[in-house]
Amino acid sequence: MRIIWSPLAIERVTEIALYIAEDKPGASEKWVDSVFESVEKLTTFPKSGRIVPEIAKDNFREIIHGNYRIIYSISENIIEILTVRHGMQLLSESDITSK
Repeated sequence: MRIIWSPLAIERVTEIALYIAEDKPGASEKWVDSVFESVEKLTTFPKSGRIVPEIAKDNFREIIHGNYRIIYSISENIIEILTVRHGMQLLSESDITSK
């Protein structure tokens, strides 16, 4: 399986990292590394994340990483990371529509 990051997902990771870096620059870099490590595991276990409750379709899943939801879709040989959201934020349709 190949992983593709949407521009929105990259933007969200960057925003979160910058926010964390305001207080703890070292923690910010460590957090970003851990996000990418968590996502990389999906290449072996693409369905390891739970089905996204708001969507309730088997091909839309999420992994919980600390306080964040990493939402992705699965299609044939591709895993697309759609967005990264704080667990308290509502998921909007624009978060899951790629491109």
